[in-house]
Amino acid sequence: MNDKVITVIGAGLAGVEAAWQIANAGYKVRLHEMKPMKFSPAHKSAGFAELICSNSLKAARIDSSAGLLKEEMRRLGSLLTECAEKSRVPAGGALAVDRDLFSEMATEKIRTHPNIEVIEGEVTEIPEEGVCVIASGPLTSDALAEKIAALCGGGLSFFDAAAPIVTRESLDMEHCFTASRYDKGDDDYINCPMNKEEYEAFYEALVTAERAPVHEFDVMNPKVYEGCMPIEVMAQRGHDTIRFGPLKPVGLRDPRTGHRPWAVVQLRTENAEKTLYNLVGFQTNLKFPEQKRVFGLIPGLKNAEYMRYGVMHRNTFLNSPQLLNADFSMRERPDLFFAGQMTGVEGYMESAASGMLAGINAVRRLEGRKPLIQPVTTMMGALSEHVAHSPSKDFQPMGANFGIFPPIEPHIRDKRERYLAFAERALHDLAECLEKDKENL
Repeated sequence: MNDKVITVIGAGLAGVEAAWQIANAGYKVRLHEMKPMKFSPAHKSAGFAELICSNSLKAARIDSSAGLLKEEMRRLGSLLTECAEKSRVPAGGALAVDRDLFSEMATEKIRTHPNIEVIEGEVTEIPEEGVCVIASGPLTSDALAEKIAALCGGGLSFFDAAAPIVTRESLDMEHCFTASRYDKGDDDYINCPMNKEEYEAFYEALVTAERAPVHEFDVMNPKVYEGCMPIEVMAQRGHDTIRFGPLKPVGLRDPRTGHRPWAVVQLRTENAEKTLYNLVGFQTNLKFPEQKRVFGLIPGLKNAEYMRYGVMHRNTFLNSPQLLNADFSMRERPDLFFAGQMTGVEGYMESAASGMLAGINAVRRLEGRKPLIQPVTTMMGALSEHVAHSPSKDFQPMGANFGIFPPIEPHIRDKRERYLAFAERALHDLAECLEKDKENL
């Protein structure tokens, strides 16, 4: 084991992956985590890699952008993809996890690694020397956030939201049925169908419901990330917007009527015991009593017991194209790396992937080696390109998607075939990149 030490700040998804990569490369890691000494407004558990919003890590199949990202991570030695598979709960074609078990597994792996020293307590200063990875998250504590803003010339903000979680036993199953869309999975979702009249009543209550204040932030015109749009904000875009969004009934048939419902609210299991379910796509900033009242208009949820109400909070990200290289190092200070959602990647596994790359490249910086920069034809490479080289004038967070890939020529018209071709090209190019990198060591 090498006696050189790399500092990692934050034990969220990005910090855990960064620390894992560094420690497995034979270097000591000082992993700083302010929990349980101090919690952000959104964090509740003392465990590492805590999932704040959904418990879904998105699609699992290889011909999806999310599935491809996870496969690339797995091939690079990801810890969290392993934890996800072992804590998996039924979710049709998605990879969803028991969030508590997922965090427990990650925490145990990190705390028992012989190369990792966990230091509890808030970090208020950026280390002035040595290789360091800052993965303190979009809810970085005020003191450290001020230092990062001073170093980076400020930060950008957007609003993020979480969906409510209800108990299984409180659902009225006479008004629900179990099924996955298009029969994918083993009845992994509980579905709450609505007819037209029920939807109309729910919609009117939703768009007129009272919202919780967002305090010092701009209440009238908050910048909301599209992937976590509060259901009430989405509904105001048009009468049928949510009916063609999270409440879309396609691929489902109500066994009571034999027909497709007018709208459907889906509930996805939160834990392996299937005692808790979250309302899929129902991120919200309604006041807690309003959530109970409005969502109680959905058949099946009239008497729902809420284990967690939906909440909205500010997330902060850097203007990374002006600040960071594609290896996630800072241009003005190459020994300082940033990772996670604060860099402008959006999503659980996207954050974890950036942590992996920051950790790998932190080791290479320490050793004086060339960084690992993956091809833009891979999902990790395309996200790194977005962080480093997107037009900074209107830089926004980006999750895994095939729209950031270079096109395949000749164009493949069938979307499923095109996405499969993207995935096959990505994994081929990743293997080739890693083989060339191995030859250059």
